Amino acid sequence: MAQPALIESKDGAGDGPASLDSVLGFHIRLAHGAVYRHFSETFASLELTQKQVSTLWLVAESPGIAQSELGNRLRMDRATAMSIVSRMQERDYLWRERCPADGRKQLLHLTGAGKKALEEAKACIKEHERWLKSRFTPDEVKKLVEMLARIHD
Repeated sequence: MAQPALIESKDGAGDGPASLDSVLGFHIRLAHGAVYRHFSETFASLELTQKQVSTLWLVAESPGIAQSELGNRLRMDRATAMSIVSRMQERDYLWRERCPADGRKQLLHLTGAGKKALEEAKACIKEHERWLKSRFTPDEVKKLVEMLARIHD
């Protein structure tokens, strides 16, 4: 895999970044850290992680989704998806059923407690999104989403 091009040094030699401040990945990491810290603070009372909230949301949008499909959609490996689903089941937020057509698959559904937790999480997400989007104009938000999608898609 080819290495990404670096910003040229000040002397124009092109052998690396001029400073840490000119490294794009460094700024992405700092931004991720700030967003993650705010998310964690916002969700502290719910005791839910980003992956757990995403799991609840996706199961609510797709009742009966296969656990393997959930992992694929959220870009989690099989072990991580299984661990998160097990934790959510222990908290009585979702339940699994064996797929009638393919006994190897586990189909996921939210419980009443899971639906309530998701509604509380959505209120926190609304607050978190308001905090994040307040730093940008609506056009900048749209463009930022497009640019970030180039990295993660």
